Amino acid sequence: MNAGIQGTDVAKEASDIILVDDNFNSIVKAVMWGRNVYDSIAKFLQFQLTVNVVAVFCAFIGACIVKESPLRAVQMLWVNLIMDTLASLALATEVPTEELLTRKPYGRTRPLISRTMMKNILGHAIYQLAVMLFILFAGPTVFDMDDGRPVNNIFKPSEHFTMIFNVFVLMTLFNEINCRKIHGEKNVFRGIFTNPIFYGIWIVTFVVQILLVQYGSFAFACVALTFDQWMWCLFFGVTVLVWNQIVNLIPVTRHMPKWGSGEVYSQTLPADLGPEGQSRPGTSLTKGQILWLRGITRLQTQIAVVDAFYQPSLPNQPLLNMMPRVPS
Repeated sequence: MNAGIQGTDVAKEASDIILVDDNFNSIVKAVMWGRNVYDSIAKFLQFQLTVNVVAVFCAFIGACIVKESPLRAVQMLWVNLIMDTLASLALATEVPTEELLTRKPYGRTRPLISRTMMKNILGHAIYQLAVMLFILFAGPTVFDMDDGRPVNNIFKPSEHFTMIFNVFVLMTLFNEINCRKIHGEKNVFRGIFTNPIFYGIWIVTFVVQILLVQYGSFAFACVALTFDQWMWCLFFGVTVLVWNQIVNLIPVTRHMPKWGSGEVYSQTLPADLGPEGQSRPGTSLTKGQILWLRGITRLQTQIAVVDAFYQPSLPNQPLLNMMPRVPS
C-alpha cells in the first residue's frame, strides 16, 4: 500500500494499492463497498433461485397431473421481468452501512450461496409451492369458484388460474423484502426506507400487478378477481414474511448443502524460501500460501533497497552489490 500524492514512483510500482488522496479512510470505504457488492449479488441469487424453483416445479406438476401449466407463457414473461430486471435494480442498489465492517471478512473459498441462503431458498420454495398446489387442487372448493382446469384440452381464462398467478406474484414480491437480509436477520424491514429505488420499484410492481389482473383480460389470460379473492391473495403474500421468521428458527447444520464454493489450488514452486533465505526445492503450496510468500519476498526486496540507499557505499564497491540476494 502506498500514498498516491506523497509516495515515490518506485514505491508506487512496487505497491498493490495506491491511495490517490493519501487518506486511509478510502480503504475503509473500499472494503465497505466491496462487501456491499458481494452481498447484493447474494441477495439477487437467493431471490432468483427461489422464484425459479417454484415456477419450474409448479409448471412440471401442473403439466403432469392437470395436463396444463397453471402459469401461462405471457404470465411467465411478467414474472421474469420482476425476477430479473426489476429485482436486480431493487436488490443491487442497497446503500452500504457500517454494519458491514463489524463482521469477519469472507474467505477466498467461501461458497457464494451459504448454508443460510440455501436454507432460505429451500424453505420458501417449499412453502410457496405448497400454497400454489393447495390453490390448484383445493381452490375451487375452498374459495367457492369454478374449476379452471381445461376441459377437452381447451383452456379458458378463469378466476381459479388467475388467483394462482396472482398469489405467486404477491408471494414473490413479499419474498423480495425477505431477500434484503441473507444472514438470518429477523428484522427484514430495517433500512428499507434508506433505499428509495427498492420501495419505489416494489410499489410500482404491485400497482402494475393489480392492473394486469383487473384489466389484463385475455391479453394476460386473467379474469378480474373480487375483493374477497384479493384479500386471500394478500393474505398468502403476507404470510411469506411470517414464514421467513419460522425459517430463521431452523438451525443451520453442516449436512445442509452449499453451492459455489471455491477450490484450493495447489502449485509446486521450483524453490521455496526456507529459514535464513535457504531454499527448499519441490515444496507444494496452496495458492494463498504462494501469494503470501511472494508478498513477503517483495517486502524483503523493498527493505533491502531502502537499506542499500541508506548505507554508505565503499569507494570500490557498487551500490547494487551491497544489496542482499533475495530469491523472487
